[in-house]
Amino acid sequence: MKKIAFILIVSLLFINFNIQADVRLPSVLNDNMVLQRDIPINIWGWANPGEKVTVQYNGQKISGNANSDGKWIVQLNMMKAGGPYEMHINGKNEIVLKNILIGDIWVCSGQSNMEFQLNKSNDAANEIVLANYPSIRLYTIKRRMSEKPLDDINNSKWEICSPATAAEFSAVGYYFGKDLLAHLNVPIGLINTNWGGTNVEAWTSMETMYNLKEYIPELEKLKTMSFSTQNLDIDKSLEIWNKRVELEDSGSIQKWQLPETNFSNWKEMQLPQYWETKYLPNLDGVVWFKKDFDLSTQDIQNSINLNLGKIDDADQTYVNGNLVGETNNYSAFRNYSVPVKFLKPGKNIIVVRVKDYGWGGGFYSKPDELFLEEGGLKESLAGNWKYKVGIDLPSPNLTTNPNQFPSSLYNAMIHPLTNFGIKGVIWYQGETNTKEAYKYRTLLSNMIIDWRKSWKQGNSPFLIVQLANFNSEGTSDDGDWPLLRESQYVVTTKVSNTGLAVTIDIGDADDIHPRDKKDVGYRLSLSALKIAYGENLVYSGPTYKSMKVENGKVIIEFDNIGSGLLAKNKYGYINAFAVAGSDKIYHWAKVYLDGNKVVVYSDDVKNPLSVRYAWANNPDDVNLFNKEMLPAVPFRTDQW
Repeated sequence: MKKIAFILIVSLLFINFNIQADVRLPSVLNDNMVLQRDIPINIWGWANPGEKVTVQYNGQKISGNANSDGKWIVQLNMMKAGGPYEMHINGKNEIVLKNILIGDIWVCSGQSNMEFQLNKSNDAANEIVLANYPSIRLYTIKRRMSEKPLDDINNSKWEICSPATAAEFSAVGYYFGKDLLAHLNVPIGLINTNWGGTNVEAWTSMETMYNLKEYIPELEKLKTMSFSTQNLDIDKSLEIWNKRVELEDSGSIQKWQLPETNFSNWKEMQLPQYWETKYLPNLDGVVWFKKDFDLSTQDIQNSINLNLGKIDDADQTYVNGNLVGETNNYSAFRNYSVPVKFLKPGKNIIVVRVKDYGWGGGFYSKPDELFLEEGGLKESLAGNWKYKVGIDLPSPNLTTNPNQFPSSLYNAMIHPLTNFGIKGVIWYQGETNTKEAYKYRTLLSNMIIDWRKSWKQGNSPFLIVQLANFNSEGTSDDGDWPLLRESQYVVTTKVSNTGLAVTIDIGDADDIHPRDKKDVGYRLSLSALKIAYGENLVYSGPTYKSMKVENGKVIIEFDNIGSGLLAKNKYGYINAFAVAGSDKIYHWAKVYLDGNKVVVYSDDVKNPLSVRYAWANNPDDVNLFNKEMLPAVPFRTDQW
């Protein structure tokens, strides 16, 4: 018996030794990846301390040894664009990576407007069908926080760009990569690492954030956290919560989707709105909604479309008891086709089961995004709906907010990438920092310098999307958003090798997530072609250069006028300018073009001192462009 036990222990030790001996790679190194051209290429991973590891790729063969911590890294000589190739990594075991390209890698990072998926953007259905680009490779990093810098990312893999993979990838990233591929004809790798609603502090390293004394208490608290353990506990809690919701929802048990349901005791709710706003504060779980609509015999000759806007978080939608669609994505637009066989003349019934995992719940689009469409005619579905609670079950805390902890996202979602060579970064973030808009110019500058230091590739290109127009129109001196936009622009004038994609003309007053991501990607690609690739092209709209006052009028000159200034208006008028005198009170101005100069004046300001352009949260009538159709950058000439 003792002999058997001894053999068993030896066997287990041998198995464990072999497990430890296996050469292992980080998640970012796998099949279908793109490696950065024209720079030395790092290949790294883990093995037994002292173990020799050999990498063979595209005619090169380089070896190195794991250090005392079991970490190893080898560096391949720089290569030109090309592929596909195989890579062989040999230690005590062998790893073979297939279908690898050499090209340009761009990191796509920020908050929800970078996260915004292609399948939610304008003309998504037509774009997705055509998204077959084998030379574009996509890599998405899952949300994660960490109290310390991590060496690896969990369970991510490179994918070939296709209709199936592009649909849920960053729309901005996709359009940017597609435009670069068309222009450069080299493989493009896109790394999608973002988290909606997050601030710039969370994306900056601890080393850099420690230089700002006001963040030290949060950084010290961060070091005491254990996010990996917390995330496991949350996952388990959510799994239990979800099972209870599905088993105990009264509507599912009693089949409230069926037309014979007694709806007489259901209450009424005005939609669209989050149910917490007025009707069901703090409710997590399931709420059922019901609305009737009428069809004639002629109407039911063809299918109809239900457009329910966005629903937080998941829905199952029925017509006359038949499931016509379901979506588990709080930010996706619900557009469901209802087959003829489910319809009938007279009264028809829509029933929507909505499940909320926490925070806001219910319908939350604009009223004009709730409608029924039949034969080209639209019937609004906004207004009173019947509703009834299926189950009210408080949700477990989904996650600790990354904004509480500077560096928490850098540690988990940026640091593991910093051995991986890149061409540059595109950055769409700032909405969460608008309350400290002036401070943002310091925070963003610090983060850019910080990332460049982490990647050790010099002043690699960093391209910024300026915030779009959003929210109420405001006045000529309204809101935090224009000041945040100014900070973004200032960063590009102070930090080398940076660019700005201006989006002041393509926002949505009622939606912080404008759906026109194609123009965003295109404008970023112009910045990339100029800044990263040195091409001679117009990449920016007009930027303020100087002003002078003559006879009560302000004459303004611009840089980046391209082929000339343009008033994008059939009457030739220019909008969104305001002028002020010594009283610092701004008045909307009359404006006209004089060649490539802009002349600004107001009958209410006899001695003008300052001018502002597009200086509002939502200057929705901007129309000053260059002839390359790039919008002028918002500006002010004062510092009041």
